[in-house]
Amino acid sequence: MEPNSLNGENSDKRIYVGNVDHRISEATLIKMFSPFGKIESEDFLLHTRGPKRGEPRGFAFVQYSTKEEAILAKEKMHGRLACGRPLVVRLASEKAVIDTSQNLSKGSGVVISSRSGSTSGQMSRSAKIAAIKNKLKTLEENDSRSAKKQKQLEGSSP
Repeated sequence: MEPNSLNGENSDKRIYVGNVDHRISEATLIKMFSPFGKIESEDFLLHTRGPKRGEPRGFAFVQYSTKEEAILAKEKMHGRLACGRPLVVRLASEKAVIDTSQNLSKGSGVVISSRSGSTSGQMSRSAKIAAIKNKLKTLEENDSRSAKKQKQLEGSSP
């Protein structure tokens, strides 16, 4: 991955893939997104501590060689079911804009497995941390809504 892959010209070639089932491996993710263009790199996020250490975190980033390939992947894969879960696919530049408003005060406990081998710059790391925090917030909100719906369903039973 380029040092400024989330900035400038590379951010529009990079997609965020969220709501990835833990059974989907890095290789499977690459196979799923390969038909849309040449993948230059991908970052598959893993837990670094706790009982899930080493297990997939539930989201990844894929960088294509052109913006058009990234847009095509987004259009074709957003909402597609994978292991029974709808994938959330956005351009990373869209995700970064949303994430910059999030609080960056806590550590994330995430390690990134990158196929391209080079290290990321500080801005890129902050953007990745923001993406992780935003995803966690979304998951917590969805869990909260699901629990409320379940309680409403249980309360409306005769």
